[in-house]
Amino acid sequence: MIVVLLNVYLVILFLLVKLHIVRFNLFWKVSPVIVFLLLLIGLFVPMGWGAPQGTAVVVRNSVAIVPDVAGEVIDVPVTANVPLKTGDVLFRIDPTPYHAQVKAIEAQLKFSATRLAQMTQLFERDSGRGFDVEQRQSEVDQLAAQLEGAKWNLDKTTVRAPIDGYVTNLALRKGARVANLPLAPVMAFIDTSNTLIGVELAQIDARYVAPGQAVEVTFKYLPGRVFSGEVESVLQAIATGQVQTSGTAVQSKGIEAAPFVARIRLDDTGLADSLPAGSTGTAAIFTDRVKAAHVIRKVLLRQIAITNYINPF
Repeated sequence: MIVVLLNVYLVILFLLVKLHIVRFNLFWKVSPVIVFLLLLIGLFVPMGWGAPQGTAVVVRNSVAIVPDVAGEVIDVPVTANVPLKTGDVLFRIDPTPYHAQVKAIEAQLKFSATRLAQMTQLFERDSGRGFDVEQRQSEVDQLAAQLEGAKWNLDKTTVRAPIDGYVTNLALRKGARVANLPLAPVMAFIDTSNTLIGVELAQIDARYVAPGQAVEVTFKYLPGRVFSGEVESVLQAIATGQVQTSGTAVQSKGIEAAPFVARIRLDDTGLADSLPAGSTGTAAIFTDRVKAAHVIRKVLLRQIAITNYINPF
């Protein structure tokens, strides 16, 4: 862009000299250098923090689906990458052993409840002990709790979508055996209820970025188009500054000025929800500094939007 502006100045200077409006003396001969330095120092360098630009990416939370009970999969009605609503069935586990457990506990509970009623009746007639009533009551309460847990296990043989979203990279099939182990998820569920768009900003350019500032972004998935939005938040921590609990002393490591991340929100929420997770692009944030550079940044962003038609990177 600085080359374009400099060329415009050279054309104007050429016309002024040809029309004999100015004399082509030493000052006008070195004026392109002066204009270049003024543009560079006074406009383009401050534009980095007045209207910072960075790589944008669409991110969605992924939920690792781990069944609450173990067993053999008997049905997988879900289709990969098809939108699902909260509560839609993902897959079913053979409920036979869990149904049998429920029936067994129900039979025990029925018997214990009958014994409790008999003991209570005897106690009320002064023919039984209060301790026996309390003991039977305790058995009934325990069996009722066990029945509640058994019914919960039976219900969990049908695994449902936790939120709105879709399953991706589906490999689970009927006949597979699954276990309720946290480190053994059986499918990945992508949450579409909340779309996150992050923008990486060089630390030197992020100093004046704040929530509420205007944003423009273009995506390679939608070349030639520029979308408006605003800054939602600026993340206050990155991995470089994170310290985790450990039993070791501080270990030296190479420290780099890793970029900060700002979260943005598009004005068109429907468009944001339709963007595939992993969509990348370029975003520009317009701060309250160096406002003269905002127009240039807008032009540069639209140039990037056009080149997205042919630039795969």
